[in-house]
Amino acid sequence: MAAVQVRYIVHDVDAAIAFYCEQLGFQEVMHPAPAFAMLARGALRLVLSAPNPVGGGGQSLPDGTKPEPGGWNRFAIEVEDLAVTVERLRQSGAHFRSDIITGVGGKQAILEDPSGNPIELFEPLVPEARLDPRA
Repeated sequence: MAAVQVRYIVHDVDAAIAFYCEQLGFQEVMHPAPAFAMLARGALRLVLSAPNPVGGGGQSLPDGTKPEPGGWNRFAIEVEDLAVTVERLRQSGAHFRSDIITGVGGKQAILEDPSGNPIELFEPLVPEARLDPRA
């Protein structure tokens, strides 16, 4: 059951579903409309919305501002071997904003989904940095 929900604005919901499910291990929960889908991976629910004048998370704000993908806010997915994961994704044609960066608690690489939204792939270097400290 999801404990956290993140919404990403995407250009193409079907392309995003394929990317997240095939490349990152998400499961499709629902896709009731072309401009909306809900995916899950463990405790994370990822809601995908395309810009949509009709309503929902992709609707423009009252001042006319339209939702767009991109930015730098992101969620992280813990991986066992970052170098192997990055190479597999690059071989499949995925785009990265960065090479592997080593920090205090772990290593990371910033992957982009088909709309340019960032996903942090994270390999912890110390037990305290694990997303699930019981693992």
